[in-house]
Amino acid sequence: METLILLAVLSFLGLTALAILRLRDGVTAVMLAGLYSLLSAGVFVLMDAVDVAFTEAAVGAGISTVLLLATLHRTSRMTHRPTHTPLIPLIVVMVTGAALVYGTLDMPAYGDPQAPIHQHVGPDYLRDGPNTTGVPNVVTAVLASYRGYDTLGETTVVLTAAIGVLALLRGRRQGKERS
Repeated sequence: METLILLAVLSFLGLTALAILRLRDGVTAVMLAGLYSLLSAGVFVLMDAVDVAFTEAAVGAGISTVLLLATLHRTSRMTHRPTHTPLIPLIVVMVTGAALVYGTLDMPAYGDPQAPIHQHVGPDYLRDGPNTTGVPNVVTAVLASYRGYDTLGETTVVLTAAIGVLALLRGRRQGKERS
């Protein structure tokens, strides 16, 4: 049953991506991109990666949607038809996609307990995590203690991106007021 749900959500992801590609209205595209992020978070939950799902929902569906809507508020809502043929971007995307698929061919099976990733620091975290950090939940111990600087870095990147977008938009608005 879980596989059927996963396939259904993945199908909705594909349909949403195709719909975004066909749109010329920026607001509708941004809203569908937020839906895409929310569906991606659902896929992460189904794959038992709740911490990644939380981040995707907060950043992808939340902050990114607000920043893009603010950008559209200060720019044009409708996009123009391209004057060139989209053949070169399509080739670049296809080559990049093929490289990514090729890179996944050597990965271990999903959930394989003998995979190298599970033999490195995972056993140490499970064994020593609650005693070292004082937190009984291993996932919380890893995110809050062992990966605390990583989480702080991710937060800093999102904040820096938001400040950059707001600075760019402010500069554009000031330019319009002068002219």
